[in-house]
Amino acid sequence: MKIPLISFFTGGGFLDLGFEQAGFDIRWTNEHNALFASIYSHGMTSWRRSANPRASMAKISSTESIATLRPENVLAEAFPSMRPELFGVIGGPPCTDFSNGGLHGGHDGDAGRMTSVYVSMLRRIQPSFFLLENVPNLASHPRHRAIFEKLLASLDAAGYSVVSKTLNALEYGVPQERRRLFVIGFRRNLLRSWFPRAAHPKRMLELHLKWPEKAYPDAKAKYAWPTTSAFGGQPVRPTDVPLGLCVWQSVCKRPDPETIANGKDYFIPYSDKFSEIKEGDVSGKSFKRLHRYRYSPTAWYGNNEVHMHPFKQRRLSVRESLRIQTVPDSYEMPTDVPLSAKFKVVGNGVPCRLANAIASTLKSFIETNKAQVRDGAAA
Repeated sequence: MKIPLISFFTGGGFLDLGFEQAGFDIRWTNEHNALFASIYSHGMTSWRRSANPRASMAKISSTESIATLRPENVLAEAFPSMRPELFGVIGGPPCTDFSNGGLHGGHDGDAGRMTSVYVSMLRRIQPSFFLLENVPNLASHPRHRAIFEKLLASLDAAGYSVVSKTLNALEYGVPQERRRLFVIGFRRNLLRSWFPRAAHPKRMLELHLKWPEKAYPDAKAKYAWPTTSAFGGQPVRPTDVPLGLCVWQSVCKRPDPETIANGKDYFIPYSDKFSEIKEGDVSGKSFKRLHRYRYSPTAWYGNNEVHMHPFKQRRLSVRESLRIQTVPDSYEMPTDVPLSAKFKVVGNGVPCRLANAIASTLKSFIETNKAQVRDGAAA
């Protein structure tokens, strides 16, 4: 039986998609932005129907702000018949107030306070387990760390054992350097049922919950990545660099991205810089041109600021950006949504391949320990 999930800050559904791929069941979703909700509905529907043409249309369950949602209503809508014995909550609250590219508004910022609201919702819903995703600064920056630790203490007081780790998507087969903090919590009473002889449930969580194994450990330092090449040229492909970690996968791999959905969704260039900046020159704050044989910097797009195509005089298309986030080509964004909203959804999302790695780890941990309890009872 699939483990049911509630999803907050769903966005375009990249995190959900990774969890669905791992075998979880997304029962209820929440996205306050109406344009993002529209993208989710179209994208998740097209992805699901690529495997099952009869799949029902995806739809955001609630577009109400999480700040005004009542937990009892969420549970009633997610589980109308009966609250399941085991279920989880996943979500990545907005990170702009904690990121280096933002203004460091922190927990008092409009976006930053959503992390506290999410933690409050977790305490009130009381799922069996949860996932919180955000930028590493949430836990490491001196300005934000103290309140983050208070939030963890409040989860501990609510009965959860919690572990956290910062992962780089590049090391998991994503053609992008993207470091993200993942916080995972399990109810202590659940852990005690799985580890009845353990004096410290958190210790058991730390010992037995294995973070996903890195497919490309230390990838950023390990390989001889190319630097820059003349724009419009043909740079030599490095023999020791895994092609799967390169932007090549997004702009050159078949099918040609311009021939499929969202492949021609890009901003029209007007600046001379589109023909002047070298391939691979990402030194500027804007007008960063990617190198086809190198990974992308973090795909964090705002307004018209989208990375430049390696060898064409334009910015990346929506499809190419989706590929950098390892979103399947069968996920299609609607035609009647502004480009700015599409790129914002792409930049906000968790790379699907990384989401799937986390989800698979959680699923294995849960199923292994459930089986041990079942087998022990039978014996």
